[in-house]
Amino acid sequence: MNYAGPEAETPAGSGLELTPFRGLRYDPDRVGSLAAVTSPPYDVIVRPDGLLELESADPYNIVRLILPQDGSPEARNRQAADTLDRWLSEGVLATDPEPGLYVYEQRDGDLLQRGVIGNLRLSDPADGVVLPHEDVMPHVIADRAALMRATSANLEPLLLTYRGNGSGYGAAAVIERTVGLPPLLSTTTEDGISHRLWAVTDPAELSEIRTDLGRHQALIADGHHRWATYLRLRAEHPSPSPWDYGLVLLVDTVRYPLRVRAIHRLLHRLPIAEALAALEDSFRVRHLAVPLAEALEALASAAAEGNAFLLAGDGAFHLVDRPAPDLLARTVPAGHPEAWRALDATVLHATLLEHVWGIPEDSPAHIAYIHDAGATVEKAERDGGTAVLMHPVHEEVVRDLARQGVTMPRKSTSFGPKPASGLVLRALTP
Repeated sequence: MNYAGPEAETPAGSGLELTPFRGLRYDPDRVGSLAAVTSPPYDVIVRPDGLLELESADPYNIVRLILPQDGSPEARNRQAADTLDRWLSEGVLATDPEPGLYVYEQRDGDLLQRGVIGNLRLSDPADGVVLPHEDVMPHVIADRAALMRATSANLEPLLLTYRGNGSGYGAAAVIERTVGLPPLLSTTTEDGISHRLWAVTDPAELSEIRTDLGRHQALIADGHHRWATYLRLRAEHPSPSPWDYGLVLLVDTVRYPLRVRAIHRLLHRLPIAEALAALEDSFRVRHLAVPLAEALEALASAAAEGNAFLLAGDGAFHLVDRPAPDLLARTVPAGHPEAWRALDATVLHATLLEHVWGIPEDSPAHIAYIHDAGATVEKAERDGGTAVLMHPVHEEVVRDLARQGVTMPRKSTSFGPKPASGLVLRALTP
């Protein structure tokens, strides 16, 4: 098919194919509260104390499925499968009586997000129906694939965006009609975000959504590794099969724009003093004896003028900017669009990690990717490493690069709010 850019319209039927399914959901009478059994997506939970807090919130918290804890990967995956089977047999999780799509709403202060959760037919990257914008790490894909094989389930939806036509017809009309009805569930999680979920089962409304989405393409906002995992597992199973589809949340960002935030880096084995010493001749480094909020404001100002990073780990902040042009010329790969070569994430990975600091970006022993700036700094100070805080990329830059078929360095962006894990799951076997 001819690709006209991410989230563009396509001939009817050649775009997104979203199908209903019988959702797997918690029985609210069997758990302490719906808020207590939910969790952020698996890759947002990075601190052991955060994991323990979720596990202690309720014995049935979804984190026991998406991040099982045991001595080996095989044991962890077996534990997740056994836990899922036990919860099903006990009635903690129950399958909805009829197939449907799920309208999902999140409110976070003034931000309102609404979308549709369903089974999306998987497509090859060359088809341009679902477009990634970030690189992925093979070991994460292998980990997620092993968990999905063991549980035969999609445990949490990916977040995809598309650009509706703003007309209020099709999927948008169904969503607006649906949110006027009583929801299946309503809860507010500890972070203050409220969540509501409805099932759409009427054949005419399902057809209306399907026809509308069939004209659109989507951009992966969150879940690149899980999308790559879906594709790997599809290739392992003869088609047709349930593995031809994956669980996603589709959000029309014309009606409901998302937030774009940065994902920060924690360099486990690089003390902050060594990190700064290596930058003396190639970057400007300024010491900031200010709180985190002010340091991030300084980072935003510097990032408006060029590449900039905020380093921490010794109780203070260090603003790093103005890289030497000759260093960038030697280390940033050519043959890419200028917008890609100018990304902070590109300079971080190609220049700082690979050339200046000599840190392998695909080694969990050396580097972690953390969404929360304060948590990144806290862990760096506690463990003697270096926190590298990033400034977020504008959504327009992400979309433009994806339109060109260019993937950004891994973990370059964090779109949100992200769907809560645990509100609706998808079983791939009866």
